[in-house]
Amino acid sequence: MVAMKYLNPQQPKNTHMITFLVGLFTGTFVSLFIIYAILAHVSGIFASTGNTAYMEVVYHVFSMFALISLHCFLYGCNLFMWKSTRINQNFIFDFAPNTALTHRDAFLMSASIMCTVVAALVINLFLRNAGASYANAVPGGLIVLSAGLLLCPFNVFYRSTRYCFMRIMRNIMFSPFYKVLMADFFMADQLTSQIPLLRHMEFAACYFMAGSFRANPYETCTTSQQYKHLAYVISFLPYYWRAMQCLRRYIEEHDINQLANAGKYVSAMVAAAVRFKYNVTPTPFWMWMVLISSSGATVYQLYWDFVKDWGFFTPKSKNLWLRDDLILKNKFTYYISMMLNLVLRLAWAQSVMKIRINKNETRLLDFSLASLEIIRRGHWNFYRLENEHLNNVGKFRAVKTVPLPFRELETD
Repeated sequence: MVAMKYLNPQQPKNTHMITFLVGLFTGTFVSLFIIYAILAHVSGIFASTGNTAYMEVVYHVFSMFALISLHCFLYGCNLFMWKSTRINQNFIFDFAPNTALTHRDAFLMSASIMCTVVAALVINLFLRNAGASYANAVPGGLIVLSAGLLLCPFNVFYRSTRYCFMRIMRNIMFSPFYKVLMADFFMADQLTSQIPLLRHMEFAACYFMAGSFRANPYETCTTSQQYKHLAYVISFLPYYWRAMQCLRRYIEEHDINQLANAGKYVSAMVAAAVRFKYNVTPTPFWMWMVLISSSGATVYQLYWDFVKDWGFFTPKSKNLWLRDDLILKNKFTYYISMMLNLVLRLAWAQSVMKIRINKNETRLLDFSLASLEIIRRGHWNFYRLENEHLNNVGKFRAVKTVPLPFRELETD
């Protein structure tokens, strides 16, 4: 049965409808976003004297879904590039070809998420301007709708993908008690780039589920000590999960590289803790501690990115500073990618610059940095799977060879 999952020929897929829906949702999103921007400008929402409570709620909810949508879009780009270069990601991740997402599916998810979110923002703003007391229920309803859709038991909206996602998340959150599979470690790495998303989810949970929007001001979810301590824990969790996965693999395989990999995530946790302390106590001593700890963690991460994950800097390689086997024909692309990864890894430097900007500009800067980290992760994904395809560096397969994907028959 396992062999049949891969060898059974797939029927041609009619993708015209998915392509049409991607275009429809994208166009609708752009139109609604323009409408929302005009309404917000007319209402004075983004002015320095605007409604602060409204901005806090909208910023966290919009950022949460926008970061998810961006990650879906970049995963779609990954799928397109892997297909174009004949990297068999379904075999590597052990996904069933008949239910695995295509790049069009990922683009549809991204476009539909943003279309729905911006539609909710427009409705919310209309209700606020009309003086409706239940306007805040719209963002909360959007979160409930999203959770319900994720847990929906009916065979709609990519049920196999949703359930696979929840199963992988269970394996990650209960690390190291589950055997680490390729998809588990890959998703856990994605989470290390989504710490701002987890922080936005924390605020949304506090604001909507704890009843703050009814009895307490929104500051309750940002100034209380419990909230700050929870934010501290959330900043650690993805790194902790990844370190536990490495520990589980070391116990099973006795591979010293797994301990070294765990050390990378421990260094990231130390750097995050020091930056958190510096935000609370911005003294010169802690600024130097941030520079030392974050620089050390960044060097560690860059070494692992280039040497271990991407397989570059192979001694005596016929391709300078790269590896012998390359899929992309233009070697210059690899050098550009290395520089881009280096620059984006240094985004933490803004935390010690103390740029004097207003609250709205701070939100925009934070969102931009979070987006750049997701873009870096999407960029990292391609080269990590390329190396896995060529060299089995993760040792998740018994053999090095990966079968080429069968030619996909599509009507587009």
